[in-house]
Amino acid sequence: MNRWIASIQKGFGKKLIRLHAWNAWLVALLAVTGLVLVGGFWREILGEVRVWVRWLHIIGGLALLVPVVYYLFLAAKHWKRLSDKPGQKLNVIIVMVLLVGWIISGILLWLLRQVGPAVANSALFVHDLLTWVGLPYIIYHSLTRTAWLKDPKKRTIKQPVTLDKTITDKSGTVVATSSSPTTPSPFYTRRNFLRSAIGVGLAVSIGPTFLKWLGSSLTSGGGGTWEEVAASNGNKMVPNPTPLKSSSPPIGGGAQGEFRVYTVTPIPTFDNSNWDFKIDGLVDKPQTWNWEQFLKLKRDVQVSDFHCVTGWSVYKNTWEGIPLSDFLKVAGVQSSATTVKFYSGDNVYTDSLTLDQAQMKDIIVAVLHDGNIIPADLGGPVRLVIPQMYAYKSVKWLNRIELIAEDHVGYWEQRGYDKDAWLPKA
Repeated sequence: MNRWIASIQKGFGKKLIRLHAWNAWLVALLAVTGLVLVGGFWREILGEVRVWVRWLHIIGGLALLVPVVYYLFLAAKHWKRLSDKPGQKLNVIIVMVLLVGWIISGILLWLLRQVGPAVANSALFVHDLLTWVGLPYIIYHSLTRTAWLKDPKKRTIKQPVTLDKTITDKSGTVVATSSSPTTPSPFYTRRNFLRSAIGVGLAVSIGPTFLKWLGSSLTSGGGGTWEEVAASNGNKMVPNPTPLKSSSPPIGGGAQGEFRVYTVTPIPTFDNSNWDFKIDGLVDKPQTWNWEQFLKLKRDVQVSDFHCVTGWSVYKNTWEGIPLSDFLKVAGVQSSATTVKFYSGDNVYTDSLTLDQAQMKDIIVAVLHDGNIIPADLGGPVRLVIPQMYAYKSVKWLNRIELIAEDHVGYWEQRGYDKDAWLPKA
């Protein structure tokens, strides 16, 4: 065993340089794929390719284990070399904490179904925090320690320095002075320049985004007051629904957490002229409602948690709307129907439930959240809410329900997601 470790430690310096290169490439891969997964713009552009990006991100995260484990065999020798360099010791500790934290929190997010939403939500916060704090640091650390920066000839800008010489006589009286050039000394090294440029660039590009994320993470709503959300709402439905007494104030006490805006298309907007709601297909009484008619339908209020398959959750939401089972009763489902298909007002996204699943009492066609209108960003004016399944089943901008005889595979299920999106049992 000792011989094997000694063979690994042979060529110690070169191997440390390789480790920096591996880390730099892997962190760059994870940074790019992570930003693609989070960004709504890339969801629209990439579509189903995003599923492969997600797997690339997962594989890259698992690959990060290789340099971390490899370094452990070099750590003892490296630590001895740093015995008189406390600053570099601290740097090693910080980098290792970041890498191990990323790996552990990433694995928990990957195993979301096994660990459950509460653990995944905490893991996502840690993963995000380490990313915003650690990504600038680790990129800076990796780039400023690449091999070519080790060569003083390539990294130093020099200026000539003169040495003044004083000439005295036997009594010590100064009789003359002279100047002679010496070997040039560093004025401002390329290494210092790169460090400054990288630091400033990362601070400017990542800093504001981090501050925005931190501010939203420390608030319960994540998007300011509902008055502010309503003011920026692209929908112009008139009139606004009047909340029931149990919705205002919300019986759930107010949602806890932050909604993240994900969409596969540009966010649509609606007004009374371009919105209606219908249920049709294999039903006895197809129905269509305009906005004013829709607001007259009897509504219920429920409190439920909202879990996204990417790891985040919003707890204690008070939703007000019409139970899905009420629509099915009003329309009269024909015996040949087996599937309930849902359509989004973006004219792209669809999903479905089996007829048995659709009978669950807590599925609601929601028009209010915590007593307020649902803005366009969050799927309003009307969205589906299925508390016992992951949120990609809860179709945003819902405007049509169709009963069909055949099976239907929804937008994200066609792109790799599970058709039965049940939450793990508590």
